[in-house]
Amino acid sequence: MKISMRKTAIIVPCYNEEKRLRPQEFAAAAAGQEKLHFIFVNDGSTDGTGEKLRLLCGAGSAQMSLIDMPKNSGKAEAVRQGFLAAFEADYDNIGYWDSDLATPLYDIPRFCRILDATDATIVIGARVKLLGRKIERRSVRHYTGRVFATLASLTLRLPIYDTQCGAKIFKNTEALKRVFRKPFRVTWTFDVEFLARLSLVEMANGNEDCSKHWIEYPLEEWVDIKGSKVGYTDFIKAAVEIFKIFCFLRVPWVSGRYSRDLVEPLGENHD
Repeated sequence: MKISMRKTAIIVPCYNEEKRLRPQEFAAAAAGQEKLHFIFVNDGSTDGTGEKLRLLCGAGSAQMSLIDMPKNSGKAEAVRQGFLAAFEADYDNIGYWDSDLATPLYDIPRFCRILDATDATIVIGARVKLLGRKIERRSVRHYTGRVFATLASLTLRLPIYDTQCGAKIFKNTEALKRVFRKPFRVTWTFDVEFLARLSLVEMANGNEDCSKHWIEYPLEEWVDIKGSKVGYTDFIKAAVEIFKIFCFLRVPWVSGRYSRDLVEPLGENHD
């Protein structure tokens, strides 16, 4: 059944995804939803990813666009550049999605239906292995991921299950613009910093409990696609970054400056 949705942009960061990218699935998703737009960000790929994306976006569909970054800057900055481009248009919802489609594209209209039908401002995919759900994840990745998720939840002081799932959609708000206007301070765990930034901006606007408008959606399907660029040593880097985010939130002489940088008037001190 086709789900009606508001105008939505999905940012798809891509780095050396030539072998995993499935253009036909993006084309089919766009054809099935006229209000769905994909903004691909080629993050300085050195393989054939750029050519694949140029063919996809040059095939005549106004629902596909491409940002070519001159050098690899990391997923956090690729996603940020996609959001900055999306903010220039009149999208109701903006999100980002992993290019390997570990989370199927059919979940995009489902996420948007939650945003459109409720007072939720964020829908986050959660990889919860439940009866009747197809969640295929290697055991080591699952358990190390649970340790990380616990640290992230404690740092954010939120009962969040899965900060790192690469499927998230947000209502287009002024608070969201503030979150993305400056580069992230971390790389591997920018999802956590994003949520930290948004909570700080919302609190500055007088919304002390913004998380009541944040929803985690247990995915029906998520499959660990071969070829991931995340190695086990990256979990160590992620732990260090979580400590940095903790400092941004909890250490007074650090958090004060960090918060001021976020809540200063839009249009000032842009990067």
